[in-house]
Amino acid sequence: MTFMSEPAVMSEVLVEVRRGGYVESVHRGSVAVADPRGRLIAWVGDPDYYTFMRSAAKPIQALAVVETGAYEAFGFDERELAVMCASHNGEPFHVEAVLGILRKIGLDESYLKCGVHPLYHAPSAEALVREGRTPSAVHCNCSGKHAGMLAVARHMGWELDGYWRPEHPVQKLCLRNLAEVADYPEEKIGVATDGCGVCVFALPLRKMAQAFARLADPEDPGSGLDTRRAKAAALVVRAMRTHPEMVDGTDGFYTVLMQSLPVVAKSGAEGVGCFGVPGRGLGGAVKVDDGNSRATRPAVLRTLEALGVFSPERADDPLRSFRRPANINNRGEVVGFIEPVFSLHERT
Repeated sequence: MTFMSEPAVMSEVLVEVRRGGYVESVHRGSVAVADPRGRLIAWVGDPDYYTFMRSAAKPIQALAVVETGAYEAFGFDERELAVMCASHNGEPFHVEAVLGILRKIGLDESYLKCGVHPLYHAPSAEALVREGRTPSAVHCNCSGKHAGMLAVARHMGWELDGYWRPEHPVQKLCLRNLAEVADYPEEKIGVATDGCGVCVFALPLRKMAQAFARLADPEDPGSGLDTRRAKAAALVVRAMRTHPEMVDGTDGFYTVLMQSLPVVAKSGAEGVGCFGVPGRGLGGAVKVDDGNSRATRPAVLRTLEALGVFSPERADDPLRSFRRPANINNRGEVVGFIEPVFSLHERT
């Protein structure tokens, strides 16, 4: 059996699942917090854990839309750019934004090669059933990213067919951009296939954190980003923070997170969560070993709490329910909680 990483430092217990007064199960993982220069600021477990970034890479992949000139050439707006960074729910406003992107580049839904899955948003799924329709590619949570990649290919005059394949110029450009933003050699980044068919990238957790620190503070002297990239990063971050519902969905964790706190943040499958704190020169990355997102959300908030960005004390804070989710039985009774239990190790 082969694993992504054989950590030099073991992961630690990040989250406990409690029933009554007992710990029923635990989620282990690692956390890394870094600055734009790549200096490790704080950590839990193995900050060099090498794993796939999954959809947390989408904001960096979206840089290609801005940097190639496709954003201006096709007249995209910030809502459309935000959905290019999204793992969305397939709600009507997501679908309309993706279709709007396709209309602007002169293509239709048939060009999307992201595949199809059931809608994540129950009311939208029920509405489709009532209408006698079934989900299509535009409802896929990655359809915005794919539409953005098609826009880059269209603008650059590259072949549209095969835009999702590793050898296509769009995928090579996204890989190069990630290597530069994360300050990590391109040849050391692992490349495989994501759930939606395009390339997915593996790199150390601390490099994911550095990439988000640079996104959040692109003009920081230590970011290493040139003027063009800094402007592109600032636009991507502004789009995500201004329209967080496009990035996640109605009442989604990352929507509420960006509405409530001064952060830019993105989820990744298999227990990955990344964030950057504008003005603080901080980026963070969380990886839950077993890939369960029920642990990722409390772990992200616990990290932000330790950094002084989030306080769970306000009873009316919309993030409280994500910080310590209730374990509810079939009768609707609270029988326990899912709670982060770690403390950050800080470099002195």
